[in-house]
Amino acid sequence: MPVLCLCLSLGAVASPAAAKTIDLSDLRRSVRVSEPQLSVDGKSVVFIVSRPNFKADRYDSQLMLLNIASGQKRALTYDRKDLSSPRWSPSGDRIAFLAQSGSGDDTNDQVFVMPMSGGDAKAVTNAPKGVQEFTWDPAAARIAYVTADEPKNKKAIDRHDDVFQVGDNDYLTTAAPMPSHIWIVPADGGAARRLTSGTWSLTLTATGSQSALSWSPDGKTIAFGRYPNAYYGDADGANVDVLDVGSRSVRRITSHSGLEGEPRYSPSGSLLSYVWPRRGVHDDNDTIMVAAAAGGEGYDAARGVGGSVSWYRWAGDSASLLIGAPDGTLSALWRQPLQGAAERIDLGGVLFDDDADLGRDAALAFVGDTPYHPSELYYLPPSKSSGKARHETPRRLTDYNDYIASLQLGDVRAVDWTGPNGFHEDGVLTYPPHYVKGRLYPLVLVIHGGPEGSTTQRFSVLSQLLAARGYLVFQPNYRGSTNLGDAYEHGIVGDTGDGPGKDVMAGLAAVERLGIVDTKRVGVSGWSYGGYMTSWLVGHYHNWKAAMEGAALNDWVLDYDISWYVNTDVFYFGGPPGNARYAKAWRAQSPIAYATQITTPTLILADTGDANVPIINSYEMYHALKDNHVPVQFFAYPVHSHFPGDPVRTADVYRRWMDWMDRYLK
Repeated sequence: MPVLCLCLSLGAVASPAAAKTIDLSDLRRSVRVSEPQLSVDGKSVVFIVSRPNFKADRYDSQLMLLNIASGQKRALTYDRKDLSSPRWSPSGDRIAFLAQSGSGDDTNDQVFVMPMSGGDAKAVTNAPKGVQEFTWDPAAARIAYVTADEPKNKKAIDRHDDVFQVGDNDYLTTAAPMPSHIWIVPADGGAARRLTSGTWSLTLTATGSQSALSWSPDGKTIAFGRYPNAYYGDADGANVDVLDVGSRSVRRITSHSGLEGEPRYSPSGSLLSYVWPRRGVHDDNDTIMVAAAAGGEGYDAARGVGGSVSWYRWAGDSASLLIGAPDGTLSALWRQPLQGAAERIDLGGVLFDDDADLGRDAALAFVGDTPYHPSELYYLPPSKSSGKARHETPRRLTDYNDYIASLQLGDVRAVDWTGPNGFHEDGVLTYPPHYVKGRLYPLVLVIHGGPEGSTTQRFSVLSQLLAARGYLVFQPNYRGSTNLGDAYEHGIVGDTGDGPGKDVMAGLAAVERLGIVDTKRVGVSGWSYGGYMTSWLVGHYHNWKAAMEGAALNDWVLDYDISWYVNTDVFYFGGPPGNARYAKAWRAQSPIAYATQITTPTLILADTGDANVPIINSYEMYHALKDNHVPVQFFAYPVHSHFPGDPVRTADVYRRWMDWMDRYLK
């Protein structure tokens, strides 16, 4: 029988008493904080603040400078579009960033450099296809950047002589994806020089996925992640390479067949680290491998971190790494010595958000949140004890989301249970803000996507919105999740629906045993793989009163044929669906195969231009349910994304999601 352990969130502080609970109108007052970068002297930090503009349906962003000692802030930019990637020069006298430049068809992102002594930012690149990423050289004299190649037959394409060969691309592709390569330009502007070329690429066209450039401390080489081509479907073949800037020669670091990325030189320059799944198996936790800069596979340097590594940086002494990774239902931070055990850094109840910068003095500026306070900028000072774990509580530097935190929010608690196959499993349960002991409440499951993701106790807008409407909100993790070790994540291989479905049901049963759930009013929902899980659960269990599936993967074979990742699906089944040996498993694990067993009223949401989980998956389920007279509604957003990212459509998703639950659970 599953065992339940229920405890208060670590470090959580109950929301202050307030008459008002959160509702959709409060989204207008939410603020995003991102991309903190500490100054060279450690006295200040730059970061980006983005506010929703519902009238224009966009996020308006500013680059802000904050003095750490005084807390004083000032804006460095105004009315810049596509603002991202602020980076201090190594000399500390300038800041570079990406922002939109040009007009009409010539609009794209370029690198701007702003002198901190005063004066306007100046565009130092003029890449026809825009800049995707960049980095300063150690001497602050040059900037290396990545941009896509222009097609060699551009004139022919303009004449509609534009046929292209299909590869491992999604069905929405309208032109052959062009590879991206490294260029270099003087930091003050001037003639740019190409450093790499070929059919291989640094960026995947479909998603914009990229691997950060890492310049060696001596300025002679640049490490980068190299994809075999620009097609995302072939991304599993990624390796770490090193470019000699002077000779423009490129060499491979390891003999691995792929799955490498995010290389970083140690401050000493003698070591090179990179991200790789343990044992080179796609569905094992990501770890950090450390190798000699001269080459070699290296060794697993994150052995003491249980969850899948999601962020890391080198400490200044080149003797340890700072690592971010989920730990159960927490988002945590570790110091991992190259020799010795990992040491958990106490963040005083703040959840690390994988968006951070480590200063030269080992101070840390990072974006974090708590279960009751959306993301803000935090500062963790340098350790007071050399070589030991930190125990200083981080200091919150901003208060942009104090209004949201002042509302009456639902209590957030961690839930643990023993599930099928002996797995230790967990999830997060959010109570209604005015919860009354002894009363039974309707419950809505909100299942995370991925499946290589995890639910933690960080602030969840959707969960709090649902809780404010009187629901218990349960967010279960399931095999495939990245927060409970290699075996748990790998457990989804060959068992993409049935096993995870049993995990979720075991978690639901554990929550129901608390005696707080009205078991006759339970709904299930999720987006992406959470949508897949929703479709699977309503096709196999019949306790649900309502379901919402967003961008749901309903047909594995269809997904393999027309989505952008193609070969990634193969890892789950051991071989492609066109091979008779594996074909049966692909069909057996597809929710659409069980559509005739679905009786739950279902809301379907999807984006028309979604190349990740193409909307055809949703059409297929919609017609199956409609043909079988199941109450169903299907709404599509006319955008090219996996989830509508703009303020207006995001609010509409949440509204329809909640209204559907209200319709059948109240």
